[in-house]
Amino acid sequence: MGRGKYLVNLFTLILTLAVPVFAQSESSPVLEKVGTYQCGRQPKQVLFSPDGKFIIMPLLDDDGFDIFSVEEKKIVQRINPPNSEKKGFAEGLFIPEHNAFLVSQMTTAKVYEYSYPNFTYRRTLETEGTWSKFIAWCHEKQLVAVSNWGSNDISLIDWNTGKVVRSIKTGAAPRGMVFTNGGECLISLSFDDGIIEKFSTESGKQIAKLEIENAAMRHIAVDAEEKYAYVSDMYHRSIYKINISAFSIVKTVRVFNNPNTIQLLNDKWLFVSSRGPNNPTDYTKRSPVNGKISVIKTEDMSVELTIEGGNQPTGLAVSPNGQVLCFSNFQDATIELYKISFSLSQ
Repeated sequence: MGRGKYLVNLFTLILTLAVPVFAQSESSPVLEKVGTYQCGRQPKQVLFSPDGKFIIMPLLDDDGFDIFSVEEKKIVQRINPPNSEKKGFAEGLFIPEHNAFLVSQMTTAKVYEYSYPNFTYRRTLETEGTWSKFIAWCHEKQLVAVSNWGSNDISLIDWNTGKVVRSIKTGAAPRGMVFTNGGECLISLSFDDGIIEKFSTESGKQIAKLEIENAAMRHIAVDAEEKYAYVSDMYHRSIYKINISAFSIVKTVRVFNNPNTIQLLNDKWLFVSSRGPNNPTDYTKRSPVNGKISVIKTEDMSVELTIEGGNQPTGLAVSPNGQVLCFSNFQDATIELYKISFSLSQ
C-alpha cells in the first residue's frame, strides 16, 4: 500500500472512531440535592449575591428579608427595612456597579436600597404606584424600573436622584420586565390581561404587543444577544420562546401547573419553578400537590429534566458560577439547594 493511500485510510479510520465521541460531547444537566433549609414565612423570591456567597429571600408574610450563607448553609441575618411591620416584601435586585441591593415592598409601594456586602440601609425610593413588585435595572440609562401590580403601570426611577422620571401605563397587573436595546426598550408582562408589551423608555409609548387569550404572564428572561425572550404563563402552564425582533412566539412547551420564576444558564438551559395546582378552596393556601422544577433545552424547547419541589416552589435562581440551583417553597417556608453538574449524553 502506498504512503498516500495509507494516510487516507488512517484519516478515515480516525474520523470513524471520533464520531461517537463527538456525538457524546453535548452535556445534559444533572441536579444533586444538597439540602432543604428553613427560612422566614412565604419566601417570594431567591437571588444570589454577585459573589455567590449569599442567597437573599424577600419574605411576603414576614418582616423583611433573610440572608443565607451558602458556605455555612444557614440563615445568618434577617434585615428589617423601614415599615417592616407591614410585611409584603416581594422582589430583590443586586446592582453590582453601585454596590447596591434593592428590595420592593408591595404594601407600601416602596423600594429600599442597601449597600452590599454590608447590607447597610441607604435610602427609600418611592414608586408613586400601588402594590409594587418586580424590579429591573438599566445600566446604559441608569434607570430602575418597578412594576406596580395594583396601579397597572411601571415606574422608571432615575438612579442619581431617586425620583420617578416616567410612569408607563401597562396592561392589567404588570409583573416581569426586562430592558432591551441598550435601554431604549422595556418589555413588560401583564398577568391579568395576558399580554406581552414592548415600550419606548423615552416616550413611554407602546411599540409592540403580543396577546394570548386567557394567559397569565409572570416572568421573563432574555438571552445575551437579545435574540430570544422566554416567558412563563401560569394559566396555560406554558413557557414561550419569543423572537424579540419579530415579537412573535416561535415555540411553546408545557410544564407543570403554574410556572413561576425562570432563569437561563449559558443561554442553553432554562430553569423553571412550577408552583403546582391551586388549592380548590383558596389559591393562597397550600397546594394539594407539591410543585416541580423543570430544565428546558432552549435550542428545541424540550424538557430535559424534572425534579420534585416542596409546596409551591416560587423563587428560583442559579448561582453566578452556574454550579448551584436554589428555589424557595412558598408554603413550606424553606429553600432547597442543588448542585448543578453536566454529564455526557449520546
